[in-house]
Amino acid sequence: MAKIGAIWAGTLLSAVLATSSCGILPQNDTEIPVGPQRDEGRSIFELFSNNDDPNTTIEVNKYIWNAAQEVLNFMPIESADPFSGVLVYGYGRPPGGGRAYRATVYVQDPALDARSLNVALATTSGPASTDTVRAIEDAILTRARQMRVRDGRL
Repeated sequence: MAKIGAIWAGTLLSAVLATSSCGILPQNDTEIPVGPQRDEGRSIFELFSNNDDPNTTIEVNKYIWNAAQEVLNFMPIESADPFSGVLVYGYGRPPGGGRAYRATVYVQDPALDARSLNVALATTSGPASTDTVRAIEDAILTRARQMRVRDGRL
């Protein structure tokens, strides 16, 4: 039952994060509209019609995506959606650590910036400290930059 609750919490978090970023996403100091543009003054009944383009996706940074998997490799991946940029991890203990953690990683932008990454980290007793979350985010971003330098795409 606890595993179902963890999956539900991860799904709920990803839904909240996904809906909070609807609209326009910044990309390298430019704004690119996501999805079809809507006219003002449309009927409320049009909200329930399925007029969205199924081919519209949000791009994620491949370096951050891969770095998150390398840094958090001690946790089992419960779900991964590269189209929305959400990685949900189950409980795992870091090497040499005694406390078990679970995480949800949200890569929300194709830019290799700190604003592109959002990590939610929890322990069995509740949310992890902000210092621990910041350390995980820094480790992921550092590894992503190392991967980018290795590829020679500066």
